[in-house]
Amino acid sequence: MTPHNSIIQLAPWLAAAALALPLATHAQPAAVPPAPRHDGAHDFDFLLGDWKAHVLRLPDRLVGSTAWIEYEGISRHHSVLGSSANFEEFEVDSPATHLHIKAQTLRLYDPVSQQWSIYGVDVDKGTLGLPATVGQFDDGVGRFFDYEDWKGRLVLVRYEWTHAGRDHAHMEQAFSADGGKSWEVNWICDLTR
Repeated sequence: MTPHNSIIQLAPWLAAAALALPLATHAQPAAVPPAPRHDGAHDFDFLLGDWKAHVLRLPDRLVGSTAWIEYEGISRHHSVLGSSANFEEFEVDSPATHLHIKAQTLRLYDPVSQQWSIYGVDVDKGTLGLPATVGQFDDGVGRFFDYEDWKGRLVLVRYEWTHAGRDHAHMEQAFSADGGKSWEVNWICDLTR
Protein backbone atom coordinates (compact mmCIF):
# COMPACT_ATOMS: atom_id res chain seq x y z
CA MET A 1 0.00 0.00 0.00
CA THR A 2 1.42 3.34 -1.03
CA PRO A 3 1.30 6.36 1.21
CA HIS A 4 -1.17 7.91 -1.23
CA ASN A 5 -3.53 4.90 -0.90
CA SER A 6 -3.32 4.99 2.94
CA ILE A 7 -4.40 8.62 2.98
CA ILE A 8 -7.27 7.81 0.60
CA GLN A 9 -8.38 4.96 2.86
CA LEU A 10 -8.15 7.18 5.95
CA ALA A 11 -9.95 10.09 4.29
CA PRO A 12 -13.46 9.03 5.36
CA TRP A 13 -12.27 8.60 8.94
CA LEU A 14 -10.48 11.94 8.97
CA ALA A 15 -13.56 13.65 7.49
CA ALA A 16 -15.82 12.09 10.12
CA ALA A 17 -13.43 13.14 12.89
CA ALA A 18 -13.24 16.69 11.52
CA LEU A 19 -17.03 16.92 11.38
CA ALA A 20 -17.41 15.51 14.89
CA LEU A 21 -14.83 17.85 16.43
CA PRO A 22 -17.10 20.93 16.48
CA LEU A 23 -19.90 18.81 17.96
CA ALA A 24 -17.61 17.49 20.67
CA THR A 25 -16.51 20.96 21.67
CA HIS A 26 -20.12 22.18 21.77
CA ALA A 27 -21.19 19.14 23.78
CA GLN A 28 -18.77 20.04 26.54
CA PRO A 29 -20.31 22.18 29.27
CA ALA A 30 -19.29 25.79 29.02
CA ALA A 31 -17.16 27.11 31.83
CA VAL A 32 -19.38 28.73 34.43
CA PRO A 33 -18.51 32.40 34.67
CA PRO A 34 -17.60 33.54 38.16
CA ALA A 35 -20.45 35.05 40.12
CA PRO A 36 -20.43 38.82 39.85
CA ARG A 37 -18.72 40.38 42.83
CA HIS A 38 -20.98 42.36 45.10
CA ASP A 39 -20.51 46.10 44.78
CA GLY A 40 -20.87 47.09 48.42
CA ALA A 41 -20.56 50.84 47.85
CA HIS A 42 -24.06 51.35 49.26
CA ASP A 43 -24.01 48.74 52.03
CA PHE A 44 -23.89 51.41 54.75
CA ASP A 45 -26.60 53.63 53.21
CA PHE A 46 -29.09 52.29 55.77
CA LEU A 47 -27.14 54.21 58.44
CA LEU A 48 -27.46 57.65 56.88
CA GLY A 49 -29.43 60.05 59.03
CA ASP A 50 -30.04 60.57 62.74
CA TRP A 51 -30.54 57.81 65.30
CA LYS A 52 -31.19 57.26 68.99
CA ALA A 53 -28.40 55.12 70.40
CA HIS A 54 -28.66 52.55 73.19
CA VAL A 55 -25.30 51.06 74.19
CA LEU A 56 -24.19 48.29 76.51
CA ARG A 57 -20.44 48.43 77.19
CA LEU A 58 -18.29 45.89 79.00
CA PRO A 59 -15.36 47.94 80.32
CA ASP A 60 -13.41 45.03 81.88
CA ARG A 61 -12.66 42.88 78.87
CA LEU A 62 -11.19 39.39 78.53
CA VAL A 63 -11.30 38.78 82.29
CA GLY A 64 -14.70 37.09 82.56
CA SER A 65 -16.53 40.22 83.71
CA THR A 66 -20.31 40.51 83.42
CA ALA A 67 -20.57 44.11 84.66
CA TRP A 68 -22.07 46.06 81.76
CA ILE A 69 -22.62 49.84 81.67
CA GLU A 70 -25.69 51.19 79.87
CA TYR A 71 -25.66 54.39 77.81
CA GLU A 72 -28.22 56.44 75.87
CA GLY A 73 -27.56 59.12 73.28
CA ILE A 74 -27.37 59.92 69.59
CA SER A 75 -25.64 58.73 66.45
CA ARG A 76 -25.61 60.86 63.29
CA HIS A 77 -24.40 59.55 59.95
CA HIS A 78 -23.77 61.71 56.89
CA SER A 79 -22.42 60.92 53.45
CA VAL A 80 -19.12 62.58 52.60
CA LEU A 81 -19.23 64.82 49.53
CA GLY A 82 -21.95 62.74 47.88
CA SER A 83 -19.75 59.62 47.81
CA SER A 84 -20.21 56.20 49.36
CA ALA A 85 -18.00 57.31 52.27
CA ASN A 86 -19.79 58.31 55.44
CA PHE A 87 -19.00 60.03 58.71
CA GLU A 88 -20.56 59.31 62.09
CA GLU A 89 -20.88 61.57 65.10
CA PHE A 90 -21.64 59.54 68.21
CA GLU A 91 -22.37 60.77 71.73
CA VAL A 92 -23.82 58.80 74.64
CA ASP A 93 -24.12 59.20 78.42
CA SER A 94 -24.55 56.79 81.31
CA PRO A 95 -26.68 58.50 83.97
CA ALA A 96 -25.93 55.72 86.48
CA THR A 97 -22.14 56.10 86.25
CA HIS A 98 -21.91 59.70 84.95
CA LEU A 99 -19.74 58.46 82.09
CA HIS A 100 -19.75 60.15 78.69
CA ILE A 101 -18.52 58.78 75.36
CA LYS A 102 -17.97 60.99 72.33
CA ALA A 103 -16.64 59.39 69.16
CA GLN A 104 -16.45 59.84 65.42
CA THR A 105 -16.14 57.23 62.70
CA LEU A 106 -15.07 57.53 59.07
CA ARG A 107 -16.06 54.71 56.69
CA LEU A 108 -14.37 54.54 53.27
CA TYR A 109 -15.23 52.11 50.47
CA ASP A 110 -12.56 50.72 48.14
CA PRO A 111 -14.21 49.76 44.81
CA VAL A 112 -11.21 47.65 43.76
CA SER A 113 -11.12 45.36 46.81
CA GLN A 114 -14.86 45.92 47.39
CA GLN A 115 -14.17 46.31 51.09
CA TRP A 116 -14.81 48.98 53.68
CA SER A 117 -12.13 50.53 55.87
CA ILE A 118 -13.48 51.93 59.13
CA TYR A 119 -11.46 54.47 61.08
CA GLY A 120 -12.03 55.82 64.54
CA VAL A 121 -11.52 59.59 64.46
CA ASP A 122 -10.79 61.79 67.45
CA VAL A 123 -11.49 65.32 66.26
CA ASP A 124 -10.59 66.76 69.67
CA LYS A 125 -7.09 65.24 69.54
CA GLY A 126 -6.76 65.41 65.75
CA THR A 127 -5.99 61.69 65.40
CA LEU A 128 -7.10 58.89 63.13
CA GLY A 129 -7.33 55.39 64.62
CA LEU A 130 -5.00 52.98 62.85
CA PRO A 131 -5.05 50.35 61.62
CA ALA A 132 -8.39 50.51 59.88
CA THR A 133 -11.01 47.89 60.64
CA VAL A 134 -11.57 46.20 57.27
CA GLY A 135 -14.32 43.99 55.85
CA GLN A 136 -17.53 43.79 53.86
CA PHE A 137 -21.18 42.78 53.98
CA ASP A 138 -22.19 39.23 53.06
CA ASP A 139 -25.85 38.19 53.12
CA GLY A 140 -26.84 41.33 55.02
CA VAL A 141 -24.22 41.02 57.77
CA GLY A 142 -21.21 43.33 57.81
CA ARG A 143 -18.08 41.84 59.39
CA PHE A 144 -14.99 43.96 59.90
CA PHE A 145 -11.70 42.98 61.54
CA ASP A 146 -8.41 44.37 62.80
CA TYR A 147 -5.78 43.68 65.44
CA GLU A 148 -5.49 46.13 68.32
CA ASP A 149 -3.57 46.48 71.54
CA TRP A 150 -5.72 45.89 74.63
CA LYS A 151 -3.81 46.48 77.86
CA GLY A 152 -0.55 45.21 76.39
CA ARG A 153 -2.13 42.27 74.51
CA LEU A 154 -2.65 42.07 70.77
CA VAL A 155 -6.28 41.04 70.26
CA LEU A 156 -8.34 40.37 67.16
CA VAL A 157 -11.29 42.78 66.99
CA ARG A 158 -14.52 42.11 65.11
CA TYR A 159 -17.37 44.51 64.37
CA GLU A 160 -20.65 43.04 63.13
CA TRP A 161 -23.40 45.18 61.63
CA THR A 162 -26.95 44.09 60.89
CA HIS A 163 -30.12 46.07 60.25
CA ALA A 164 -33.85 45.62 59.96
CA GLY A 165 -34.87 48.09 57.30
CA ARG A 166 -34.07 51.75 57.81
CA ASP A 167 -35.41 52.03 61.38
CA HIS A 168 -33.25 49.61 63.39
CA ALA A 169 -29.53 48.85 63.21
CA HIS A 170 -27.43 46.67 65.49
CA MET A 171 -23.66 46.61 65.97
CA GLU A 172 -21.53 44.43 68.19
CA GLN A 173 -17.83 44.65 68.92
CA ALA A 174 -16.04 41.54 70.15
CA PHE A 175 -12.47 40.69 71.15
CA SER A 176 -10.64 37.42 70.58
CA ALA A 177 -7.42 36.64 72.42
CA ASP A 178 -7.02 33.32 70.55
CA GLY A 179 -7.01 34.44 66.91
CA GLY A 180 -10.76 34.14 66.35
CA LYS A 181 -11.46 30.72 67.92
CA SER A 182 -13.58 32.32 70.64
CA TRP A 183 -15.07 35.79 71.01
CA GLU A 184 -16.14 37.99 73.89
CA VAL A 185 -18.70 40.67 72.97
CA ASN A 186 -17.89 43.90 74.80
CA TRP A 187 -19.96 46.56 73.02
CA ILE A 188 -23.58 46.29 71.86
CA CYS A 189 -25.16 49.25 70.11
CA ASP A 190 -28.79 49.37 69.04
CA LEU A 191 -29.82 52.30 66.85
CA THR A 192 -33.47 53.27 66.36
CA ARG A 193 -35.20 56.17 64.63
